[in-house]
Amino acid sequence: MIRPAVPADAEAVAAIARAAFEHYIPRIGMAPVPMLVDYEAAVAAQKVWVATDTDAVIGFVLLEDEPDALLLDVLAVSPAAQGKGIGAALLTFAETEARRRNYRRITLYTNAAMTENLAYYPRHGYTETARETIHDRHRVLFEKAL
Repeated sequence: MIRPAVPADAEAVAAIARAAFEHYIPRIGMAPVPMLVDYEAAVAAQKVWVATDTDAVIGFVLLEDEPDALLLDVLAVSPAAQGKGIGAALLTFAETEARRRNYRRITLYTNAAMTENLAYYPRHGYTETARETIHDRHRVLFEKAL
C-alpha cells in the first residue's frame, strides 16, 4: 500500500534513507544527498508518500513540483524489502501522481557513482538527459515522458 506520509512516519523514512544510501558513502566520498534531507519538514510539507507492509514503512518517495515536471527527488526502499518490486511500485505511483498533477514528464537525478541506478532507471523507461557536477557531486539527470 502507498499512502501519504504522516508526521509519525518521519523517523522511519529517515532511517530508510540512511540504510538505503549509507553503503554509497565510500564510493562518493561523502553522504549522499538523500541522507541529508530534513524528512520531518518534507513530511510536514506533504511531499512524501510511503510504501507499507502491514503497518511498517518499507519505502518512500519524495516528490517536488517544478515548473514543467514533477521531480522524483528521493526514492528509497528498506534494504530488507529490496528486490520485491517496492521500488517499481513507488516509481509507478510517482508517474501516476505526475499525471494527476498534469505534468507531461517526470525527472530525477542520481549520483554517477550509484551505478546500480544508472541501469535501474532506464529499465523503467527513463532516459539520461544530462550530466553535471555541483559541489563535488557528479549527477546524472533522467526524465520520462508521460
